[in-house]
Formats: sequence, structure tokens, C-alpha cells
Amino acid sequence: MKWAAAILVLLAAAAALTHALYRRDIQSARERISTGSRIADTRCGPIEFAVAGDGLPLLVVHGAGGGFDQGLEFAAPLASRGFRVISVSRFGYLRTPLPADASAAAQADAHACLLDELGIARVAVLGASAGAPSSLQLALRHPDRVAALVLVVPALYVPRAEDAPSIETPSGTAFLFDTALRSDFVLWAALRLARSTMIRAILATPPEVVERAGADERVRVDRMLAHILPVTPRRLGLLNDAEVTSSIERYALERVEAPSLLLSAADDLFGTFEAARYTAEQIPGALFVGYPSGGHVLVGRQQELMAEVERFVREQWAIAPDGGN
Repeated sequence: MKWAAAILVLLAAAAALTHALYRRDIQSARERISTGSRIADTRCGPIEFAVAGDGLPLLVVHGAGGGFDQGLEFAAPLASRGFRVISVSRFGYLRTPLPADASAAAQADAHACLLDELGIARVAVLGASAGAPSSLQLALRHPDRVAALVLVVPALYVPRAEDAPSIETPSGTAFLFDTALRSDFVLWAALRLARSTMIRAILATPPEVVERAGADERVRVDRMLAHILPVTPRRLGLLNDAEVTSSIERYALERVEAPSLLLSAADDLFGTFEAARYTAEQIPGALFVGYPSGGHVLVGRQQELMAEVERFVREQWAIAPDGGN
């Protein structure tokens, strides 16, 4: 009986500690997304966005599981190098509601509405992962607004067998959508107890690539995982992204007028390498940069990636790499 009582006490203590750690982490996550952004009341509806840096305007369109916070973090090096980063929360993410029509085309129109509200005539556009469809649609539907188009690990169409999905999904991703991505607590616990599984299933990156990376890159990956929290205000966007990317069709790529750059890694577990290469082949004059490794979050490639993006965008604005406005 004494042993049983002792075990119960230990279990209660462990539960109390777990609860305290969770409350601390989720409170920190909620505070992080509650500051630094604004709501634009556009003719397309309310859109959450944040701005960082000064200089050339760069619209950053985040991937799945993101929001304005993901875009800001991803583009932080560019915000410190003479770019005015405008990071949006797409449909269903954080404080941007999910409308009845949440297609990539409608999201592209919403991007244009935000630019109207901010008084910005033309921008360079950086769309990542599930942010690529609406970024590409923006270039097609509003060609006069896009000075340059950069698509990183893009969730886009690639010719496949008739019954094959447009985007591959690593083992366990579908299960996580039905479990961890429904609950802040379950996701928090999964991040602590099954890090490698989350890296593979959520970040679509081989865990061994992360383990071989330097300390700074391992920290960046951990931050990316942690910053999916809180997941509940992102869930509608995640579900919408799954619907859009799983049934994406080929866009009229030959009509894209914006100078375009596409980048991906051969070991991206979402299979965006072939999609990026195919899209670049179809867009007139587009460039493709393919890395041999790095996974979906391009582990170990951040410096080269940012250098490629900066050089390309500045060239399209006809501004020297060390120039200003």
C-alpha cells in the first residue's frame, strides 16, 4: 500500500509539473502572436499583417502551420538587409478569418487588397510551401503588382500518375492532422516526446539532416516546431491548405510575366523539388535552384538561400546589391 501511495504521489507530481510547463509554454506562444501585427480592413475582408524593416517592399506569404509570425521569422535576414517585409496571415490563420471562398485565387486577390490598403503599387513576392499557390496566382491575376516572384519549396502542380496526389506526405502526417494538430496540449507533448517524428511528418525533413547540421540550424528547427504553437488558431488554415494543395491543378505558367526564381531541395519529403523544377521550366525565363539536401525547411541552406533571394530581387528592381532605395 505504501508503494502504491508513493507511486500515486509521484504521478501527481509529474502531472503537476507537466501542466505547469505546458501552461508556461502555451502562454508564451499566445503572447508572441498577440503582439506585433495589425488588422487591415480591406475590401476583401480583414487581413492580419506585420511589417519589419525598411526599403524595397517584399510581400512574404507563409507556408502551412504559419501566420504573420512565421513569415517574419523566415524573412528576418532580408528585413535587416534593406527590405520592407510585409508578412501576412493567410486565410484561416491567426486573426485572418477563413472566408467561404478560400481558394488560392481568392487569397491572391486578398493579397492585392492588402497592397491597396497599404498604398503599395508593386512588390516582390516571396511565397513559401503552401503559400506558393496564392503567390503564383497573384502574379497571374495581378501582373502589374508583382516586380519579382520567388517561390521556395513550393506546393505546386507537377505531372504525376492520374491517381497520385499533387503533394507527397511523409509517413505520420495524416495521423498528426487528426491528433496533435487538433490540440495545443497534444502538439506540445508531441514536440517534447517525439521530436524526430515531428521533424519528419510536420517539417518534411529527414531527421538525420537536422542532426548533422550545426547548432544554429538545430536551434532554428526547434524554433520552427515550437512556433507552430498555438496550433488551434491555425487549424482552419491548415485544413484549407491540405484541401488546396491536395487537389491543385496546373496554372497557366506560360502567362507569368514576373521574373521568377524557384528553389527546393531534393530530399524535401513533401516532394516539392520536382514541382519547383517543372514550374521553372514552364515559366518564361524562370530560374531554378535545386539543393541536394536540406529537406522542406532547407536545413543548412539559409545563408545561400537568402543570398540568392536578395540578389535576384535586387536585380529585378535594377538596384545594386549594396544599394538603397
